[in-house]
Amino acid sequence: MNEIVDAEAELKRLRDAIDRVDEVLVKLLNQRAKYAVEIGEIKGLLSLPIYAPEREKEVLQHVEGASAGPLEGSAVRRLFERIIDESRRVEREASDGRRQMADGRSTNDESAIGHPPSAIE
Repeated sequence: MNEIVDAEAELKRLRDAIDRVDEVLVKLLNQRAKYAVEIGEIKGLLSLPIYAPEREKEVLQHVEGASAGPLEGSAVRRLFERIIDESRRVEREASDGRRQMADGRSTNDESAIGHPPSAIE
């Protein structure tokens, strides 16, 4: 009986720890997205394309190599492919907003809405 109580307490402790890690991950992902917004604004100012396949390849290779497990590099790659998709989306929105401001258009125009992210090649 005591083992069951101990196991239940340990399960709760581990789930609480995962919840704390998830909160940190969300904060870090949002910080990453803020950097992507800044990059998008700069790309808009410089009229650079949002999709930079060589940079994305570098990022994916970096994070694959950074994983010491238990997640395999390929699993980390798949996670980051999705993170990059979302980062590209916010970059595009920031870039479009910067271009619209430079053109004297409102950032609320429909032209800034609904740009799907490009697939990672």
